[in-house]
Amino acid sequence: MADIVRDDDEVELAGPPRFEIGERVAARVKVRNDGTYGGRDIGEVLVERGDVGYVRSVGSFLQQYYIYAVEFVASGQQVGMRAKELCTLDRLPPEVLARLGERAGQLDDLR
Repeated sequence: MADIVRDDDEVELAGPPRFEIGERVAARVKVRNDGTYGGRDIGEVLVERGDVGYVRSVGSFLQQYYIYAVEFVASGQQVGMRAKELCTLDRLPPEVLARLGERAGQLDDLR
């Protein structure tokens, strides 16, 4: 029987963080309060997909994952997120910028 390696079994801390402090990022997923965000109900939406924010700090969880404290511009709230829940807006590959065309210039307006 073959061992199945799940994405959650990866030890991210074996390599460098994917995002840097101050980097502009966007949420790839909707994030709900799992009970760890004080003052908000469990299940309440904290972040919508596409919300833009800035990485304020980089920590770790369970000696396995990086957790990025992201301050979201629209709400002003800071939420801890995993790398798989984020994408960069500052270091997009040239082929992505080419596909965005004129819209790539709009990213600067988000600063």
